[in-house]
Amino acid sequence: MNLPRSTYYHKPKVVPDDQDLIHSIEAIIEEFSGYGYRRVTRELHRRGNPVNHKKVHRIMRERGLLKKPKRRWTRTTDSNHGHRIYPNLLQNLAVTGPNQAWVADITYIGIWNAFVYLAVILDLFTRRAVGYAISRNIDTALCLEALQMAIRDRRPSEGIIHHSDRGVQYASHDYVAMLLMHGFRISMARKGNPYDNATAESFIKTLKNEEVYLWEYRTLEDVQIRLPFFIQEVYNRKRLHSSLGYRPPVEFEEMFSTQNPCPTALTGTV
Repeated sequence: MNLPRSTYYHKPKVVPDDQDLIHSIEAIIEEFSGYGYRRVTRELHRRGNPVNHKKVHRIMRERGLLKKPKRRWTRTTDSNHGHRIYPNLLQNLAVTGPNQAWVADITYIGIWNAFVYLAVILDLFTRRAVGYAISRNIDTALCLEALQMAIRDRRPSEGIIHHSDRGVQYASHDYVAMLLMHGFRISMARKGNPYDNATAESFIKTLKNEEVYLWEYRTLEDVQIRLPFFIQEVYNRKRLHSSLGYRPPVEFEEMFSTQNPCPTALTGTV
């Protein structure tokens, strides 16, 4: 038949069926709507599917899963006040364990015809949200409630750093008095420097993209139901953080505690 011998041995290429992978990716996106292709890839690896990140990116691009939601903005920081401003103690500082430095911030949540506000405190080392509070009012009481939750649950030792922006809520007499009473070292971001509280800003961006913008909250009660669940069960326990080696904060903290049973000290230059 005048055919080369190689033709007899030729086997047609088998096109892989990606339907199972597509379903897995869509399930991850449904659970973690703000994930990009890198975190989706890592989550697939954790679930036993060692797929290449380029393939995940292609599938997500083809299926329109890479789009980012639009963001609204409103001002939450009022630094025009007469209270004392403290220096930034986190600059050039290496944090080597939990409960050495906390970062705090406030953000807004839109409901029908109004805003409510969230104050949050994160452990800088583990990225875990250790305290939070929700209120209709953006005041010192809101921030104190978040701080009291963090102190009650974590019981930090004296000398821990509390870092925030220069907002009047954090510089107020009542808030500073609470910090000093529990032995905190007070630190504040430099004026006009958005990177000085980058960890807290990153948390707020994640919260907005992966929770707030996906829901139409109508009342304060809606926010009080949804946000604690997202913070405690999704952000702290499930969501992968690239800065933690793609582990959730609780898992990272438990792993660190197992490997380092003795508390560590702050190092670096203040």
